[in-house]
Amino acid sequence: MSHHFHPTVLREYDIRGIIGQTLGAEDARAIGRAFGTLLRGAGGSSVAVGYDGRLSSPMLEEALVDGLARSGCDVLRIGLGPTPMLYFAEASSEEVDGGIQITGSHNPPDYNGFKMVFRGRPFFGADIQKLGRVAAEGAFASGSGTITTRDLLGQYVERLLEGLAGVEQARLASLKVGWDAGNGAAGPALEALVARLPGEHHLLYTEVDGHFPNHHPDPTVEANLADLRALVAAKKLDFGVAFDGDGDRIGAIDGEGRVIWGDQLLMIYAEDLLARRPGATVIADVKASRALFDRVAALGGQPLMWKTGHSLIKSKMKETGAPLAGEMSGHVFFADDYYGYDDALYAGVRLLAAAARLGRSVTALRGAMPVLCNTPELRFQVDESRKFAAMAEIAARLTTNPGPDVEAVDTTDGVRVSTRDGWWLLRASNTQDVLVARAESDSEAGLARLLALIDQQLALSGLERGQSAGH
Repeated sequence: MSHHFHPTVLREYDIRGIIGQTLGAEDARAIGRAFGTLLRGAGGSSVAVGYDGRLSSPMLEEALVDGLARSGCDVLRIGLGPTPMLYFAEASSEEVDGGIQITGSHNPPDYNGFKMVFRGRPFFGADIQKLGRVAAEGAFASGSGTITTRDLLGQYVERLLEGLAGVEQARLASLKVGWDAGNGAAGPALEALVARLPGEHHLLYTEVDGHFPNHHPDPTVEANLADLRALVAAKKLDFGVAFDGDGDRIGAIDGEGRVIWGDQLLMIYAEDLLARRPGATVIADVKASRALFDRVAALGGQPLMWKTGHSLIKSKMKETGAPLAGEMSGHVFFADDYYGYDDALYAGVRLLAAAARLGRSVTALRGAMPVLCNTPELRFQVDESRKFAAMAEIAARLTTNPGPDVEAVDTTDGVRVSTRDGWWLLRASNTQDVLVARAESDSEAGLARLLALIDQQLALSGLERGQSAGH
């Protein structure tokens, strides 16, 4: 029997919707049957399934598992845990061919969704559209797969601890760190991990609660780091680490309470990595600071700017063999002694390792970074039918007639324009009907001039920044 999804649910990087409105159990069952059909068609037969702490997750998991088994796939249920534990289940076992995590990530509590991996690669974009077509045609494979349950938490935590291999224990033992799980799915794994770590550790909100009673689990929003900042100050800790709802994105603050943004974390990781792997490629998305790309080059690495989107970055890492990549959104990917997927718990472990190996505090590392003026991510509503067309017009104008102030135009993902004042970015979101802008300069006056250039380009396409759209 065919199944049609709500038109908003099949997205670029994942499948996501609002429970009871655009997403329910029958959708999850159809996803299982269609994913299983595609996997079997590609020669696979077994799928690992995990879920986050949202109230709707167990209901969706049950239906998804049923759909997968009906497609003839064997299902390995790993239960409640962070998304990277699901990635670990798929990457570390030769008997698992695919994986699906039920997660709403950092979206409001009434949202939920699915992140998928297919034979060792991200499942996104055209894959998701193909899944929708299989369901719409009802062209499902059929069978009766087995369903088994396995507790992977201990094995996963053991693997995380390998991130400290070879690091001087005395230096690790001197570290004092705060951790905020935000009542998300990383909580139990974090408790088990921290119990094994050298040093002094203080935990916040490790109890999994899909209502998110303390603060929203998005560590890239500074307001959500207030409790962690207070803990670091009260206990005089070296730094603090926070996680999003499903544990694949990291946020951090230093001992003085300053936010360490995604690109700044990458600067620390890159310095640690390049000391051991000279000349390595480090990938960051187009929203990252010029300071990061300059720093990687100064350390003898090969900086590579790439498109925003965790699936796109993972694919580029595989293609280039880069051992490290990251995004402003807090996704950090280690293929250096790890599997190349985004795991915030592992990134937390590697921050401990970097501070110990470099012999400098995280506060000193953050303090040594250039002080630049930059905007947050500016998001504003543009009609879905207009956003890509408008970006094409802007890119065409800037590449054919850039104007006297423009030094370089990069069209990797939208347009990133360099001038004497710094750089500005304009790109279309792949997941929402918004355009995203960002700018960075050495001075507030320079930043104002960059924003004026953005406004000028928008006006030429009949648009304005206007009201910023949220997530």
